[in-house]
Amino acid sequence: MIASMPARLELIRGHVLAPDPTRRQIVRWPDALIRVDERGRVRDLSPATSACEVPETWPGAVILPGFVDCHLHFPQTRITGSASGPLLPWLERSVFPEEARFAEAAHAAAVAGEFCDALLAQGTTSAGIFSSSHPVAADALLTALDHRGLRAVTGVTLMDRQAPPEVLLDVDPALAALDRLRARWHGHDDGRLRISVIPRFAISCTPELLRRAGAFAERHGLLVQTHISENLDEIRLTAELYPQSRDYLGVYEDHGLAGPRAILGHAIHLEEDAWARVAADDMAVAHCPDSNFFLGSGCMPLRAALDRGVRVGLGTDVGAGRTFSLRRVAAAAYDAALIRGAAVAPEELLWLATRGGARVLGPADRVGCIAPGFDADLVAIDLPPRSGAAAPTLEALIDAVLFRHDAGPVRATVVRGRPLWQR
Repeated sequence: MIASMPARLELIRGHVLAPDPTRRQIVRWPDALIRVDERGRVRDLSPATSACEVPETWPGAVILPGFVDCHLHFPQTRITGSASGPLLPWLERSVFPEEARFAEAAHAAAVAGEFCDALLAQGTTSAGIFSSSHPVAADALLTALDHRGLRAVTGVTLMDRQAPPEVLLDVDPALAALDRLRARWHGHDDGRLRISVIPRFAISCTPELLRRAGAFAERHGLLVQTHISENLDEIRLTAELYPQSRDYLGVYEDHGLAGPRAILGHAIHLEEDAWARVAADDMAVAHCPDSNFFLGSGCMPLRAALDRGVRVGLGTDVGAGRTFSLRRVAAAAYDAALIRGAAVAPEELLWLATRGGARVLGPADRVGCIAPGFDADLVAIDLPPRSGAAAPTLEALIDAVLFRHDAGPVRATVVRGRPLWQR
């Protein structure tokens, strides 16, 4: 509810790291002024002059665009770090029993508040969120997101087989609930909240549900969020359930769920031909390295995906991911790339956590940059103490932001110029 939001900052001064809109590079502004207009958009970014009398807004901090988390699960907030993997046993033992609780409106509302606060505390301003299959839970989440002022894409998670009855919803009521959510929430507050179509993964959906979900997404121009090729047992079961499809990606292609609006979570074990189709059809990928490590799923070929021109964002994947911090996820992505023998530079990873994620979740012309016309979605991060009198290089700043986990907490999280969380 915008009327209850804190006052909007009109002028922000500080040390700014601004992602390039198209190249995986960061531009440093050691002392800059950000002017914010009445809509919460950046009016101007300029160097502060020596005569400038505006004090630093967050002294000792560096200012970035807010982090964009491209893949995480709201109903798994309270089971974060449950070590019952790999994927399919983990779903059975930990996830489905917890998600069954989200049929209760009070439980869903309580966890939604915790979830939103956790995002804000880690500097995340925009997220692609899986809810549970329960419409009441999705509505509770959207209400909490609206109240907190966060930006998000979410909806009911579609699943009508291969799970306990408590977390399944048949095709007709599921799509009817999705349509109600779309009518109420999609485009809310100038697009701050949007609804997406979320088939959990091919295993949990009948062909009819996938086909009708694809048609719904096409009809309303909605993003599609799902999982693909995370685990070898998952891949084998998918092939058994969909023998007519050429491969895992082919399941989504055959049911109208592929294309530029598709966001594919994990994509660890895609074959070369599938990667070529992902790139050719401009599908996006949510890279979730921390959860991939935790469930023993493998390491996605991030360098190869980037070199193909695939749009990639980072995802915490809470609760198999063990943190709401995209900074820690970027560090895990750095490690995973080294394990594969194809390094990805820290500067690229910081770009993926901000601008890259915005190009996945959108709107790409409004989010992920600190530049005129973009919404003033920002995070201020304290810089740790340093030795020596020389100013740190850009590389040293990025290393401090991404890799020094015990130093430099988030000082403030801002959406459209409004500080929604401050330390």
